Amino acid sequence: MCGIAGLIWKGGTTSDIGSEMTQMLQALKHRGPDSTGFALYGQGAEGVFVLRFKVAEQEEMRKGFNIHRQVIERRKTVGERMQEMGAEIIEQEEATEYAFRYHFKFGGDLKRLIDYIEDIEGVEILSVGKGLELIKDLGDAKTVSEQYGLKGFVGTHAIGHTRMATESDVDIRSAHPYWAYPFSDVSVVHNGQLTNYWSNRRDLERRGHRFMSNCDSELIAVYIADRINHGDELESAMSRSIEELDGVFTYLVATSDQLGMAKDVMAAKPMVLYESDEFVGLASEEVAIRSIFPREIDTWDPYQGEVKVWAA
Repeated sequence: MCGIAGLIWKGGTTSDIGSEMTQMLQALKHRGPDSTGFALYGQGAEGVFVLRFKVAEQEEMRKGFNIHRQVIERRKTVGERMQEMGAEIIEQEEATEYAFRYHFKFGGDLKRLIDYIEDIEGVEILSVGKGLELIKDLGDAKTVSEQYGLKGFVGTHAIGHTRMATESDVDIRSAHPYWAYPFSDVSVVHNGQLTNYWSNRRDLERRGHRFMSNCDSELIAVYIADRINHGDELESAMSRSIEELDGVFTYLVATSDQLGMAKDVMAAKPMVLYESDEFVGLASEEVAIRSIFPREIDTWDPYQGEVKVWAA
């Protein structure tokens, strides 16, 4: 089932997108109570990357002292490896006892740095970007938002997901959104199922891409980022995905300055859209959009096979 939502303020306008996305996803709680995820796009400092990573799962932290000691060691090793590769860590934040947020400067090969960090057992990078910060965990939107302090997160756009686990585990690794490793600032949320997942995944893996999960939503993120890397504009990459990705799906993709929506040719998975001169809101159900607008608004359903892209 699952629920997806997105919002973007046009013309570089900023808002408390942390609170807005929390309200939208909380309104979709009934579509997915297992986990909630946010991809928030702020206005980063020039030349500074934001790294979001975890060193354990929520459930692991209940196992006692030993895992807490491992968490300390893993985090320490992350910092050491970043410095070995020439990264300058300028700010560190403990988002939770097992998830962390680092601001850093780096002029080298980002993929090499990410690979070197993720070679540490138990470490998973959730996102790296100049604007993107990806947060996901078990629980509903209100729980996750409060846990990670997302109220007051100012930015231009965001996407989010409420998950009902059907084909994979209930853990952070299997939660959405997915960041398109190693591409800075590309993220995806998805409702549906891809029937040619494995053939597309094998093709992308042969070309050097890696996958952190067996979730078909991650494939969309890597596919779109790969097309952009080969020179496609976001809209053309998404249009191509309608032809090359089989199944029933509706997905939202975000980059550093754009938000896009795509529906397959059968349009079996729901999506409702509201657009004004200043703002665009999208969600699996109208109630999510109305949760952040106190006035009456007009919404509509995108057509089958439709692709739309908006700029911040």
